[in-house]
Amino acid sequence: MTIYDKWAATYNAEVGDEAQEYVAPILVAQYALKSCNNSTKGAVAILDAGCGTGLVGQALSLAGAKVIDGLDLSSPMLAVAKQTGVYRNLGQADLTRRIGKPDETYDIVTCVGTFTLGHVGPDPALREFVRVTRTNGIVAATILDEIWVSGGFKAEVERLRAESLVKVVAEELIDYVKGHGDKAVLVILEKIDGGSTPSSDGS
Repeated sequence: MTIYDKWAATYNAEVGDEAQEYVAPILVAQYALKSCNNSTKGAVAILDAGCGTGLVGQALSLAGAKVIDGLDLSSPMLAVAKQTGVYRNLGQADLTRRIGKPDETYDIVTCVGTFTLGHVGPDPALREFVRVTRTNGIVAATILDEIWVSGGFKAEVERLRAESLVKVVAEELIDYVKGHGDKAVLVILEKIDGGSTPSSDGS
């Protein structure tokens, strides 16, 4: 939290510039909108979970999305995200806990750069993402490749699939930062019709 609060002012310049070629936000935005069948891309409601300074929101907006909400733990990061002008609503949230949103609120939930070393684990976050997603909606998330198995993310995706809550649309290794050897697993889950997703508190 302290690191990101201090990093907020220079984050985009250091991570989002062309030299770093941080391609994950653009890739996820494109995949998510292409995969969602709920409505036209301009009308879909999207939650950008772990939105940071708004790089994913900006990529979604450039791809045609109009209704984007963002959640992040860091207030200074949210302040920078607000300046992008692409978000309908922004709020502070701890993704290791229940998300304060009703069931079936969004057509798409994106999460980029949050499932990495020392950040947010798979449980309850992935299940919560599914819970707030509408039937036939999409969860699109990147998970750092080195923790995909060891961090329990692969197992949690398999649990959600085995419980008939989601269909795995894609599970693909992508460049995280192009040219730097960093890889992430891009997971796209479609919420199955009739799937009932209990929240992390059992309700």
